[in-house]
Amino acid sequence: MEFPLPRDDYKWQEIPKWGIICWLIFYCLFVLHQYHVNGYGTWFDAVNMVTHEAGHPLFGYLGSEMIKVMGGTIMQLLVPFLLALSFAWRGQTAGAIFCTFFFFENFIGIALYMGDARDRSLPLVSLGVASDEVTGHDWAYIFGRLGLMQHDRDIAGVVRHLGYLGMLSVIGLLVWMLFRKPQEDADAAA
Repeated sequence: MEFPLPRDDYKWQEIPKWGIICWLIFYCLFVLHQYHVNGYGTWFDAVNMVTHEAGHPLFGYLGSEMIKVMGGTIMQLLVPFLLALSFAWRGQTAGAIFCTFFFFENFIGIALYMGDARDRSLPLVSLGVASDEVTGHDWAYIFGRLGLMQHDRDIAGVVRHLGYLGMLSVIGLLVWMLFRKPQEDADAAA
C-alpha cells in the first residue's frame, strides 16, 4: 500500500528563510517556556483540555469504561496527529510542522497528569461538573486497573522525555531546512 506525502497532485510548499527563522524563534521560546514552567500553565493548555474532555464522551460510545477514560488522552493526541497528517497530505509544510510540534507538546501535559496519579493534587475539570466536585482522575484509574500505579512517575518521566525529544526534533528539522535551502538553490542554478 502506497501512502505518498504529499499526495500525487501536491508538492511540499516552501517556507521562506525569514519564515523558518520566525518559526524557529517561536518554537525555541515555547520549549524554553514549557521547560521553565515544568509542564504547568502554558497558553496552549486550554486547547489541549478541550480536546481531552471531548474525547471522554466520544469514546464513551464504544461502551468500555476503560476506553472512555483513555478517550481523553487518545483524543488529545489524535487531533494534532490527524491535523498534521492532513496538512502533510496537501503538502502544507508549515501546518504539518506546527501540528507535529503540538502533537509532541501534548506529551508534556499528559506526563504531568500521569505523574499525579498517586498524589491526585492537580486541579481537575470535567464536563458538566464543578471543578471542586471532580473526583475521577483518568491516570489513577488507568494505572490502577493495569496494576501500574507504583510506576506512575517513571512512566510520566518517559512520556515527558518523548515530548521534549519530539519538539526538539521539529526544531532540528527547521534548522536542517534553514541550512539545506541555500545548498539546494545553488544546485538548481548549476
